Amino acid sequence: MTDSQHKAFNKKPRWWPAIIISAVLLVIIFFTDQDFNLGTTEGDNHQKQVFKTIGTTAIGFLLLLIWALFFARFSGTTRLKILGSITLVTGVFLTCFRFSQFSGNMVPIFEWRWSQRELPTAKKEQPNNPNKKTEPDYLSTLSFSQFLGTNRDCKITGSELATDWVKNPPKQLWRQAIGAAWSGFSISGYRAITQEQREENESVTCYHIETGEVLWITENSGHYNTAIAGEGPRATPTIVKNKVFALGAEGALSCLDLENGKKIWQRNLVSDAELDSNEPIDQTGASKPRNKSKEWGFSSSPLVIDDKVIVSAGGENGKSLIAYDIYNGNPIWKGGSSPAGYSSAISFSINKERQILIFNHDGLSAHSPENGKVLWTFPWATSTPHVAVPLIVSENQLLVSLGYGNGSKLIELSQQDGNYSAKELWHSRRMKAKFTNLIFHNNHVFGLDDGIFSCMEMEKGRPKWKDGRYGHGQILLRNNHILVMAENGELIMLDANPERHIERTRFSALNGKTWNPPALAGEYLLVRNHREAACYKLPLKSSQIVIAQ
Repeated sequence: MTDSQHKAFNKKPRWWPAIIISAVLLVIIFFTDQDFNLGTTEGDNHQKQVFKTIGTTAIGFLLLLIWALFFARFSGTTRLKILGSITLVTGVFLTCFRFSQFSGNMVPIFEWRWSQRELPTAKKEQPNNPNKKTEPDYLSTLSFSQFLGTNRDCKITGSELATDWVKNPPKQLWRQAIGAAWSGFSISGYRAITQEQREENESVTCYHIETGEVLWITENSGHYNTAIAGEGPRATPTIVKNKVFALGAEGALSCLDLENGKKIWQRNLVSDAELDSNEPIDQTGASKPRNKSKEWGFSSSPLVIDDKVIVSAGGENGKSLIAYDIYNGNPIWKGGSSPAGYSSAISFSINKERQILIFNHDGLSAHSPENGKVLWTFPWATSTPHVAVPLIVSENQLLVSLGYGNGSKLIELSQQDGNYSAKELWHSRRMKAKFTNLIFHNNHVFGLDDGIFSCMEMEKGRPKWKDGRYGHGQILLRNNHILVMAENGELIMLDANPERHIERTRFSALNGKTWNPPALAGEYLLVRNHREAACYKLPLKSSQIVIAQ
Protein backbone atom coordinates (compact mmCIF):
# COMPACT_ATOMS: atom_id res chain seq x y z
CA MET A 1 0.00 0.00 0.00
CA THR A 2 1.44 3.37 -1.02
CA ASP A 3 1.63 6.36 1.37
CA SER A 4 -1.17 8.14 -0.47
CA GLN A 5 -3.39 5.07 -0.28
CA HIS A 6 -2.59 4.67 3.40
CA LYS A 7 -3.54 8.30 4.12
CA ALA A 8 -6.76 7.92 2.14
CA PHE A 9 -7.62 4.78 4.12
CA ASN A 10 -7.01 6.58 7.41
CA LYS A 11 -9.37 9.39 6.37
CA LYS A 12 -12.33 7.07 5.89
CA PRO A 13 -15.15 7.90 8.32
CA ARG A 14 -15.08 6.13 11.67
CA TRP A 15 -18.65 4.78 12.01
CA TRP A 16 -18.43 2.44 14.98
CA PRO A 17 -18.89 5.14 17.68
CA ALA A 18 -22.11 6.32 16.00
CA ILE A 19 -23.37 2.73 15.79
CA ILE A 20 -22.70 2.14 19.49
CA ILE A 21 -24.30 5.44 20.55
CA SER A 22 -27.40 4.76 18.41
CA ALA A 23 -27.71 1.18 19.66
CA VAL A 24 -27.47 2.20 23.32
CA LEU A 25 -30.00 5.00 22.71
CA LEU A 26 -32.49 2.61 21.10
CA VAL A 27 -32.10 0.04 23.88
CA ILE A 28 -32.73 2.64 26.62
CA ILE A 29 -35.76 4.04 24.80
CA PHE A 30 -37.11 0.53 24.18
CA PHE A 31 -36.92 -0.50 27.84
CA THR A 32 -38.32 2.84 28.96
CA ASP A 33 -41.29 2.28 26.65
CA GLN A 34 -41.67 -1.26 27.97
CA ASP A 35 -41.93 0.07 31.52
CA PHE A 36 -44.63 2.44 30.28
CA ASN A 37 -46.60 -0.28 28.47
CA LEU A 38 -46.30 -2.97 31.14
CA GLY A 39 -47.15 -0.67 34.03
CA THR A 40 -44.16 -1.63 36.19
CA THR A 41 -43.54 0.25 39.41
CA GLU A 42 -41.10 2.55 37.63
CA GLY A 43 -43.47 2.82 34.69
CA ASP A 44 -46.38 3.97 36.86
CA ASN A 45 -45.13 7.55 36.55
CA HIS A 46 -45.53 8.32 32.87
CA GLN A 47 -44.19 11.84 33.31
CA LYS A 48 -40.91 10.40 34.61
CA GLN A 49 -40.77 8.10 31.60
CA VAL A 50 -41.20 11.06 29.24
CA PHE A 51 -38.45 13.01 31.00
CA LYS A 52 -36.19 9.97 30.78
CA THR A 53 -36.89 9.54 27.05
CA ILE A 54 -36.38 13.23 26.26
CA GLY A 55 -33.18 13.37 28.33
CA THR A 56 -31.79 10.19 26.77
CA THR A 57 -32.58 11.43 23.26
CA ALA A 58 -30.98 14.82 23.94
CA ILE A 59 -27.79 13.23 25.31
CA GLY A 60 -27.67 10.79 22.39
CA PHE A 61 -28.06 13.60 19.86
CA LEU A 62 -25.32 15.63 21.57
CA LEU A 63 -22.95 12.64 21.54
CA LEU A 64 -23.67 12.03 17.84
CA LEU A 65 -23.00 15.69 17.10
CA ILE A 66 -19.69 15.58 18.97
CA TRP A 67 -18.80 12.41 17.08
CA ALA A 68 -19.66 13.97 13.71
CA LEU A 69 -17.69 17.17 14.35
CA PHE A 70 -14.59 15.80 16.08
CA PHE A 71 -14.20 12.04 15.87
CA ALA A 72 -15.85 10.83 12.64
CA ARG A 73 -12.96 11.85 10.36
CA PHE A 74 -15.32 13.76 8.10
CA SER A 75 -13.79 16.39 5.89
CA GLY A 76 -13.94 20.02 6.94
CA THR A 77 -16.55 20.72 4.29
CA THR A 78 -18.80 17.89 5.52
CA ARG A 79 -18.53 19.07 9.13
CA LEU A 80 -19.45 22.60 8.12
CA LYS A 81 -22.47 21.28 6.21
CA ILE A 82 -23.61 19.28 9.26
CA LEU A 83 -23.22 22.23 11.59
CA GLY A 84 -24.84 24.60 9.10
CA SER A 85 -27.80 22.28 8.52
CA ILE A 86 -28.46 21.92 12.25
CA THR A 87 -28.20 25.68 12.73
CA LEU A 88 -30.52 26.35 9.78
CA VAL A 89 -33.17 23.83 10.91
CA THR A 90 -33.05 25.17 14.49
CA GLY A 91 -33.32 28.77 13.27
CA VAL A 92 -36.28 28.01 10.98
CA PHE A 93 -38.07 26.09 13.75
CA LEU A 94 -37.61 28.87 16.31
CA THR A 95 -38.71 31.45 13.75
CA CYS A 96 -41.90 29.59 12.90
CA PHE A 97 -42.84 28.09 16.25
CA ARG A 98 -42.96 29.11 19.89
CA PHE A 99 -43.26 27.02 23.02
CA SER A 100 -46.87 26.98 24.17
CA GLN A 101 -47.40 24.48 27.00
CA PHE A 102 -46.71 20.95 28.19
CA SER A 103 -49.03 18.02 27.64
CA GLY A 104 -50.34 15.99 30.56
CA ASN A 105 -47.29 13.73 30.30
CA MET A 106 -44.98 16.78 30.15
CA VAL A 107 -44.29 16.60 26.42
CA PRO A 108 -43.53 20.14 25.11
CA ILE A 109 -46.20 21.59 22.80
CA PHE A 110 -45.32 24.26 20.23
CA GLU A 111 -47.59 26.52 18.19
CA TRP A 112 -47.17 28.79 15.16
CA ARG A 113 -45.75 32.15 16.17
CA TRP A 114 -48.21 34.05 13.99
CA SER A 115 -51.32 32.22 15.20
CA GLN A 116 -53.90 34.70 16.50
CA ARG A 117 -57.47 34.42 17.68
CA GLU A 118 -60.28 36.94 17.62
CA LEU A 119 -62.46 36.44 20.68
CA PRO A 120 -66.21 37.09 20.50
CA THR A 121 -67.47 40.06 22.49
CA ALA A 122 -70.81 41.03 23.96
CA LYS A 123 -73.08 43.12 21.74
CA LYS A 124 -74.25 46.47 23.01
CA GLU A 125 -77.60 46.36 24.74
CA GLN A 126 -80.52 48.15 23.17
CA PRO A 127 -81.68 51.13 25.30
CA ASN A 128 -85.26 49.94 25.63
CA ASN A 129 -84.56 46.24 25.58
CA PRO A 130 -81.70 45.35 27.95
CA ASN A 131 -82.65 41.67 27.99
CA LYS A 132 -83.39 40.97 24.36
CA LYS A 133 -82.62 37.26 24.70
CA THR A 134 -85.53 35.30 26.06
CA GLU A 135 -85.43 31.74 27.25
CA PRO A 136 -87.12 29.25 24.92
CA ASP A 137 -89.32 26.77 26.77
CA TYR A 138 -87.32 23.78 25.58
CA LEU A 139 -84.14 25.23 27.17
CA SER A 140 -85.66 26.32 30.47
CA THR A 141 -84.95 23.05 32.29
CA LEU A 142 -81.31 22.72 31.24
CA SER A 143 -79.03 22.64 34.27
CA PHE A 144 -75.41 21.79 34.95
CA SER A 145 -74.94 24.15 37.85
CA GLN A 146 -71.40 23.44 39.00
CA PHE A 147 -68.12 21.60 38.56
CA LEU A 148 -68.67 17.90 37.71
CA GLY A 149 -72.46 18.18 37.86
CA THR A 150 -75.15 18.44 40.51
CA ASN A 151 -73.42 16.27 43.14
CA ARG A 152 -69.83 16.77 41.97
CA ASP A 153 -69.56 13.05 41.20
CA CYS A 154 -69.38 13.15 37.36
CA LYS A 155 -72.84 11.52 37.15
CA ILE A 156 -75.45 13.11 34.88
CA THR A 157 -79.08 12.03 34.61
CA GLY A 158 -80.95 12.13 31.33
CA SER A 159 -82.27 10.21 28.35
CA GLU A 160 -80.33 7.43 26.68
CA LEU A 161 -77.89 8.68 24.06
CA ALA A 162 -77.42 7.15 20.63
CA THR A 163 -74.30 4.97 20.54
CA ASP A 164 -73.28 5.36 16.89
CA TRP A 165 -72.01 8.84 16.03
CA VAL A 166 -71.08 7.79 12.49
CA LYS A 167 -74.64 7.01 11.40
CA ASN A 168 -76.13 9.63 13.69
CA PRO A 169 -73.47 12.31 14.31
CA PRO A 170 -73.69 15.01 16.98
CA LYS A 171 -74.95 18.34 15.62
CA GLN A 172 -72.51 21.19 16.00
CA LEU A 173 -74.44 24.28 17.13
CA TRP A 174 -71.38 26.53 17.32
CA ARG A 175 -67.61 26.40 17.64
CA GLN A 176 -65.46 29.47 18.19
CA ALA A 177 -62.37 30.94 19.80
CA ILE A 178 -62.28 31.45 23.56
CA GLY A 179 -59.83 32.98 26.02
CA ALA A 180 -57.30 30.73 27.72
CA ALA A 181 -58.40 28.91 30.90
CA TRP A 182 -58.80 25.44 32.37
CA SER A 183 -62.32 26.22 33.58
CA GLY A 184 -65.39 24.29 32.48
CA PHE A 185 -68.92 25.51 31.71
CA SER A 186 -71.85 25.76 34.10
CA ILE A 187 -75.35 25.86 32.59
CA SER A 188 -78.63 27.42 33.65
CA GLY A 189 -81.32 27.43 31.00
CA TYR A 190 -79.93 29.03 27.86
CA ARG A 191 -76.98 30.57 29.72
CA ALA A 192 -73.60 28.83 29.68
CA ILE A 193 -70.96 30.43 31.89
CA THR A 194 -67.22 29.92 32.08
CA GLN A 195 -64.03 31.80 32.93
CA GLU A 196 -61.32 32.89 30.52
CA GLN A 197 -58.29 35.11 30.14
CA ARG A 198 -58.83 38.15 27.92
CA GLU A 199 -55.53 40.03 27.56
CA GLU A 200 -54.65 41.27 31.08
CA ASN A 201 -58.06 40.57 32.58
CA GLU A 202 -59.69 37.45 34.00
CA SER A 203 -63.28 37.33 32.81
CA VAL A 204 -66.46 35.49 33.69
CA THR A 205 -68.29 35.11 30.39
CA CYS A 206 -71.90 34.12 29.68
CA TYR A 207 -72.68 32.52 26.30
CA HIS A 208 -75.99 31.61 24.71
CA ILE A 209 -75.99 27.82 24.69
CA GLU A 210 -77.53 27.47 21.21
CA THR A 211 -75.79 30.28 19.33
CA GLY A 212 -72.51 30.91 21.18
CA GLU A 213 -73.35 34.63 21.36
CA VAL A 214 -71.72 36.44 24.27
CA LEU A 215 -74.52 37.70 26.52
CA TRP A 216 -72.31 39.42 29.09
CA ILE A 217 -68.70 39.66 30.25
CA THR A 218 -67.48 40.67 33.70
CA GLU A 219 -63.75 41.31 34.02
CA ASN A 220 -61.23 41.55 36.86
CA SER A 221 -57.66 42.71 36.53
CA GLY A 222 -55.33 39.71 36.74
CA HIS A 223 -53.22 37.47 34.53
CA TYR A 224 -51.90 34.18 35.86
CA ASN A 225 -49.47 32.53 33.44
CA THR A 226 -46.58 30.09 33.90
CA ALA A 227 -44.70 27.83 31.50
CA ILE A 228 -45.91 24.57 33.05
CA ALA A 229 -49.31 25.65 34.36
CA GLY A 230 -50.46 27.58 31.33
CA GLU A 231 -52.55 30.71 31.28
CA GLY A 232 -55.78 31.92 32.80
CA PRO A 233 -58.32 30.87 35.46
CA ARG A 234 -58.71 27.23 36.47
CA ALA A 235 -61.93 26.97 38.50
CA THR A 236 -65.45 26.38 37.11
CA PRO A 237 -68.20 28.86 38.11
CA THR A 238 -71.11 27.76 40.31
CA ILE A 239 -74.70 28.89 39.68
CA VAL A 240 -77.14 29.11 42.64
CA LYS A 241 -80.24 31.26 43.21
CA ASN A 242 -79.71 33.49 40.15
CA LYS A 243 -76.16 34.13 41.31
CA VAL A 244 -72.85 33.12 39.76
CA PHE A 245 -69.84 32.43 41.99
CA ALA A 246 -66.42 32.41 40.32
CA LEU A 247 -62.89 32.15 41.68
CA GLY A 248 -60.03 33.54 39.60
CA ALA A 249 -56.53 32.10 39.48
CA GLU A 250 -55.13 34.96 41.53
CA GLY A 251 -57.72 34.69 44.30
CA ALA A 252 -60.57 37.03 43.32
CA LEU A 253 -63.87 35.46 44.45
CA SER A 254 -66.83 37.15 42.72
CA CYS A 255 -70.57 36.94 43.15
CA LEU A 256 -72.36 38.06 39.98
CA ASP A 257 -75.94 38.49 38.85
CA LEU A 258 -76.83 35.56 36.57
CA GLU A 259 -78.99 37.74 34.33
CA ASN A 260 -76.52 40.49 33.48
CA GLY A 261 -73.17 39.68 35.12
CA LYS A 262 -73.16 42.70 37.42
CA LYS A 263 -70.98 42.34 40.50
CA ILE A 264 -72.90 41.85 43.73
CA TRP A 265 -69.76 41.50 45.87
CA GLN A 266 -66.13 40.44 45.61
CA ARG A 267 -63.47 39.11 47.99
CA ASN A 268 -59.73 38.49 47.71
CA LEU A 269 -58.52 35.16 49.09
CA VAL A 270 -54.92 36.34 49.25
CA SER A 271 -55.95 38.99 51.79
CA ASP A 272 -58.60 36.95 53.59
CA ALA A 273 -56.23 34.02 54.14
CA GLU A 274 -53.29 36.35 54.84
CA LEU A 275 -51.24 34.76 52.09
CA ASP A 276 -49.52 37.98 51.05
CA SER A 277 -47.37 38.28 54.16
CA ASN A 278 -43.75 37.26 53.45
CA GLU A 279 -44.88 35.18 50.49
CA PRO A 280 -42.75 34.53 47.39
CA ILE A 281 -43.77 36.42 44.28
CA ASP A 282 -44.36 34.56 41.03
CA GLN A 283 -43.34 35.77 37.58
CA THR A 284 -46.59 37.70 37.15
CA GLY A 285 -45.98 39.74 40.30
CA ALA A 286 -48.83 38.10 42.23
CA SER A 287 -48.46 36.55 45.65
CA LYS A 288 -48.48 32.77 45.44
CA PRO A 289 -50.65 30.69 47.75
CA ARG A 290 -48.76 29.03 50.59
CA ASN A 291 -46.87 25.92 49.58
CA LYS A 292 -44.08 25.52 47.11
CA SER A 293 -46.03 23.26 44.75
CA LYS A 294 -48.90 25.73 44.35
CA GLU A 295 -47.83 26.72 40.87
CA TRP A 296 -51.18 26.55 39.12
CA GLY A 297 -53.03 29.36 40.86
CA PHE A 298 -56.23 29.14 42.90
CA SER A 299 -58.19 26.20 41.47
CA SER A 300 -61.05 25.54 43.89
CA SER A 301 -64.45 25.63 42.18
CA PRO A 302 -66.83 27.31 44.68
CA LEU A 303 -69.15 25.02 46.66
CA VAL A 304 -72.46 26.51 47.86
CA ILE A 305 -74.22 25.00 50.89
CA ASP A 306 -76.79 26.57 53.23
CA ASP A 307 -76.29 30.10 51.88
CA LYS A 308 -72.52 29.77 52.23
CA VAL A 309 -69.99 29.72 49.40
CA ILE A 310 -66.95 27.66 50.37
CA VAL A 311 -63.51 27.81 48.73
CA SER A 312 -60.04 26.47 49.45
CA ALA A 313 -57.55 29.24 50.24
CA GLY A 314 -54.67 27.39 51.92
CA GLY A 315 -53.93 29.88 54.67
CA GLU A 316 -52.21 29.09 57.96
CA ASN A 317 -53.62 29.54 61.47
CA GLY A 318 -57.16 28.41 60.72
CA LYS A 319 -57.51 30.00 57.26
CA SER A 320 -57.25 27.00 54.95
CA LEU A 321 -60.95 26.69 54.03
CA ILE A 322 -63.19 29.78 54.02
CA ALA A 323 -66.99 30.17 53.91
CA TYR A 324 -68.64 33.42 52.83
CA ASP A 325 -72.23 34.65 53.01
CA ILE A 326 -73.67 34.29 49.50
CA TYR A 327 -75.66 37.52 49.81
CA ASN A 328 -73.04 40.00 51.02
CA GLY A 329 -69.69 38.21 50.86
CA ASN A 330 -68.95 38.55 54.55
CA PRO A 331 -66.77 35.72 55.93
CA ILE A 332 -68.84 33.33 58.06
CA TRP A 333 -66.05 31.02 59.16
CA LYS A 334 -62.48 29.97 58.47
CA GLY A 335 -61.10 26.55 59.35
CA GLY A 336 -58.06 24.31 59.09
CA SER A 337 -54.42 25.17 58.48
CA SER A 338 -53.50 22.87 55.58
CA PRO A 339 -51.76 24.16 52.46
CA ALA A 340 -54.12 24.24 49.50
CA GLY A 341 -54.08 21.66 46.75
CA TYR A 342 -55.92 22.03 43.43
CA SER A 343 -59.00 20.05 44.44
CA SER A 344 -62.50 21.43 45.04
CA ALA A 345 -64.62 20.91 48.15
CA ILE A 346 -67.55 18.46 48.15
CA SER A 347 -70.41 17.69 50.53
CA PHE A 348 -70.43 14.34 52.34
CA SER A 349 -72.80 12.81 54.90
CA ILE A 350 -71.96 10.22 57.56
CA ASN A 351 -74.40 9.13 60.28
CA LYS A 352 -76.79 11.79 58.96
CA GLU A 353 -74.16 14.45 59.70
CA ARG A 354 -73.08 16.60 56.78
CA GLN A 355 -69.39 17.41 56.34
CA ILE A 356 -67.28 19.34 53.85
CA LEU A 357 -64.37 17.38 52.35
CA ILE A 358 -61.33 19.01 50.77
CA PHE A 359 -58.22 17.24 49.41
CA ASN A 360 -55.41 19.53 50.53
CA HIS A 361 -51.72 19.37 49.75
CA ASP A 362 -51.05 17.42 52.95
CA GLY A 363 -54.08 15.13 52.77
CA LEU A 364 -57.84 14.91 53.16
CA SER A 365 -59.70 17.11 55.68
CA ALA A 366 -63.33 17.14 56.80
CA HIS A 367 -64.90 20.37 58.09
CA SER A 368 -68.16 21.22 59.79
CA PRO A 369 -70.36 23.26 57.42
CA GLU A 370 -71.67 25.22 60.40
CA ASN A 371 -68.42 26.61 61.80
CA GLY A 372 -65.54 25.23 59.71
CA LYS A 373 -64.12 23.12 62.52
CA VAL A 374 -61.86 20.29 61.33
CA LEU A 375 -63.67 17.06 62.23
CA TRP A 376 -61.03 14.60 61.06
CA THR A 377 -58.04 14.32 58.74
CA PHE A 378 -56.33 11.67 56.67
CA PRO A 379 -52.70 12.59 55.93
CA TRP A 380 -51.23 11.97 52.48
CA ALA A 381 -48.49 14.51 51.91
CA THR A 382 -46.55 14.29 48.66
CA SER A 383 -44.59 16.74 46.55
CA THR A 384 -47.02 16.19 43.67
CA PRO A 385 -50.28 18.12 43.06
CA HIS A 386 -53.52 16.95 44.71
CA VAL A 387 -56.21 17.54 42.07
CA ALA A 388 -59.02 14.95 41.98
CA VAL A 389 -61.99 15.42 44.30
CA PRO A 390 -62.49 12.66 46.90
CA LEU A 391 -64.72 9.86 45.63
CA ILE A 392 -67.61 8.87 47.90
CA VAL A 393 -67.91 5.08 47.91
CA SER A 394 -70.36 4.59 50.79
CA GLU A 395 -71.51 6.37 53.95
CA ASN A 396 -68.21 5.59 55.66
CA GLN A 397 -65.78 4.94 52.80
CA LEU A 398 -63.91 7.35 50.53
CA LEU A 399 -61.35 6.97 47.77
CA VAL A 400 -58.56 9.50 47.20
CA SER A 401 -56.26 9.37 44.20
CA LEU A 402 -53.06 11.02 42.98
CA GLY A 403 -51.12 10.96 39.73
CA TYR A 404 -47.35 10.83 39.23
CA GLY A 405 -47.17 7.16 40.24
CA ASN A 406 -48.85 7.58 43.65
CA GLY A 407 -52.07 5.63 42.99
CA SER A 408 -55.21 5.51 45.14
CA LYS A 409 -56.21 4.80 48.72
CA LEU A 410 -59.49 3.56 50.18
CA ILE A 411 -60.33 5.20 53.51
CA GLU A 412 -62.79 3.96 56.11
CA LEU A 413 -64.30 6.26 58.73
CA SER A 414 -65.45 5.31 62.20
CA GLN A 415 -66.96 7.28 65.07
CA GLN A 416 -66.54 6.76 68.79
CA ASP A 417 -67.65 9.09 71.57
CA GLY A 418 -68.42 11.77 69.00
CA ASN A 419 -64.93 11.70 67.49
CA TYR A 420 -64.10 10.52 63.98
CA SER A 421 -61.07 8.56 62.87
CA ALA A 422 -59.94 7.55 59.40
CA LYS A 423 -57.90 4.49 58.50
CA GLU A 424 -56.47 3.17 55.25
CA LEU A 425 -58.02 -0.08 54.01
CA TRP A 426 -55.74 -0.44 51.01
CA HIS A 427 -53.30 1.45 48.82
CA SER A 428 -53.07 0.57 45.14
CA ARG A 429 -50.65 1.88 42.53
CA ARG A 430 -53.59 1.65 40.16
CA MET A 431 -56.02 4.44 39.31
CA LYS A 432 -53.65 7.40 39.37
CA ALA A 433 -55.91 10.41 38.80
CA LYS A 434 -53.61 13.22 37.73
CA PHE A 435 -56.10 15.78 36.39
CA THR A 436 -59.17 13.64 35.86
CA ASN A 437 -61.91 12.92 38.38
CA LEU A 438 -63.12 9.37 38.95
CA ILE A 439 -66.54 7.67 38.81
CA PHE A 440 -67.89 5.08 41.25
CA HIS A 441 -70.49 2.89 39.53
CA ASN A 442 -71.78 -0.61 40.35
CA ASN A 443 -69.10 -1.18 42.99
CA HIS A 444 -66.30 -0.35 40.57
CA VAL A 445 -64.16 2.72 39.95
CA PHE A 446 -63.77 3.98 36.39
CA GLY A 447 -61.33 6.61 35.28
CA LEU A 448 -58.15 7.64 33.53
CA ASP A 449 -55.23 5.94 35.22
CA ASP A 450 -52.44 8.37 34.34
CA GLY A 451 -53.96 8.79 30.88
CA ILE A 452 -55.13 5.21 30.21
CA PHE A 453 -58.76 4.30 30.88
CA SER A 454 -59.14 1.72 33.62
CA CYS A 455 -61.63 -0.14 35.78
CA MET A 456 -60.88 -1.25 39.34
CA GLU A 457 -62.95 -3.24 41.82
CA MET A 458 -63.45 -1.71 45.22
CA GLU A 459 -62.99 -4.47 47.79
CA LYS A 460 -59.21 -4.68 47.55
CA GLY A 461 -58.39 -2.27 44.77
CA ARG A 462 -57.65 -4.94 42.20
CA PRO A 463 -57.56 -3.90 38.53
CA LYS A 464 -60.23 -5.37 36.25
CA TRP A 465 -58.97 -3.96 32.95
CA LYS A 466 -56.91 -1.13 31.51
CA ASP A 467 -57.22 -0.03 27.89
CA GLY A 468 -57.66 3.11 25.80
CA ARG A 469 -54.92 5.74 25.72
CA TYR A 470 -57.05 8.89 25.96
CA GLY A 471 -54.52 11.09 27.75
CA HIS A 472 -55.24 13.38 30.69
CA GLY A 473 -58.83 14.38 30.03
CA GLN A 474 -62.13 14.33 31.95
CA ILE A 475 -65.13 11.99 32.13
CA LEU A 476 -68.90 11.96 32.76
CA LEU A 477 -71.34 9.10 33.37
CA ARG A 478 -74.76 9.18 31.69
CA ASN A 479 -76.87 6.14 32.64
CA ASN A 480 -74.55 3.23 31.76
CA HIS A 481 -72.28 5.05 29.34
CA ILE A 482 -69.13 7.03 30.06
CA LEU A 483 -68.22 10.07 27.98
CA VAL A 484 -64.48 10.65 27.83
CA MET A 485 -63.24 14.10 26.87
CA ALA A 486 -59.79 13.01 25.68
CA GLU A 487 -56.70 15.18 25.94
CA ASN A 488 -56.48 15.42 22.14
CA GLY A 489 -60.00 16.91 21.85
CA GLU A 490 -61.89 13.76 20.87
CA LEU A 491 -65.10 12.73 22.63
CA ILE A 492 -65.39 8.96 23.19
CA MET A 493 -68.35 6.95 24.45
CA LEU A 494 -67.60 3.83 26.50
CA ASP A 495 -69.78 1.25 28.19
CA ALA A 496 -69.50 1.36 31.98
CA ASN A 497 -68.63 -2.32 31.83
CA PRO A 498 -66.57 -3.78 34.70
CA GLU A 499 -65.51 -6.83 32.66
CA ARG A 500 -63.91 -5.28 29.60
CA HIS A 501 -63.20 -2.10 27.67
CA ILE A 502 -65.96 -1.44 25.13
CA GLU A 503 -65.68 1.70 23.02
CA ARG A 504 -68.99 2.50 21.33
CA THR A 505 -68.24 5.56 19.22
CA ARG A 506 -66.21 8.76 19.01
CA PHE A 507 -65.86 12.06 17.17
CA SER A 508 -63.47 15.00 17.09
CA ALA A 509 -64.99 17.79 19.19
CA LEU A 510 -62.02 20.17 19.57
CA ASN A 511 -58.48 20.69 18.34
CA GLY A 512 -55.51 20.74 20.66
CA LYS A 513 -54.80 19.88 24.27
CA THR A 514 -58.03 19.61 26.27
CA TRP A 515 -57.93 19.38 30.05
CA ASN A 516 -61.16 21.26 30.74
CA PRO A 517 -64.14 19.33 32.18
CA PRO A 518 -67.13 18.98 29.82
CA ALA A 519 -70.69 19.97 30.74
CA LEU A 520 -73.78 17.99 29.68
CA ALA A 521 -77.33 19.21 30.16
CA GLY A 522 -80.04 17.24 28.37
CA GLU A 523 -78.73 16.76 24.83
CA TYR A 524 -76.46 19.80 24.98
CA LEU A 525 -72.75 19.09 25.39
CA LEU A 526 -70.44 22.03 26.04
CA VAL A 527 -66.71 21.46 25.63
CA ARG A 528 -63.73 23.79 25.66
CA ASN A 529 -59.98 24.01 26.05
CA HIS A 530 -57.55 26.91 26.28
CA ARG A 531 -58.16 27.98 22.66
CA GLU A 532 -61.71 27.13 21.54
CA ALA A 533 -65.17 26.18 22.77
CA ALA A 534 -68.07 24.36 21.13
CA CYS A 535 -71.60 23.20 21.77
CA TYR A 536 -72.93 19.95 20.30
CA LYS A 537 -76.39 18.48 20.43
CA LEU A 538 -75.93 14.78 21.07
CA PRO A 539 -78.36 12.38 19.35
CA LEU A 540 -80.76 10.36 21.46
CA LYS A 541 -81.73 6.76 20.91
CA SER A 542 -84.16 6.52 18.00
CA SER A 543 -87.03 5.23 20.18
CA GLN A 544 -86.77 8.29 22.39
CA ILE A 545 -86.68 10.62 19.41
CA VAL A 546 -89.94 9.14 18.12
CA ILE A 547 -91.57 9.60 21.52
CA ALA A 548 -90.34 13.18 21.68
CA GLN A 549 -92.01 13.93 18.34
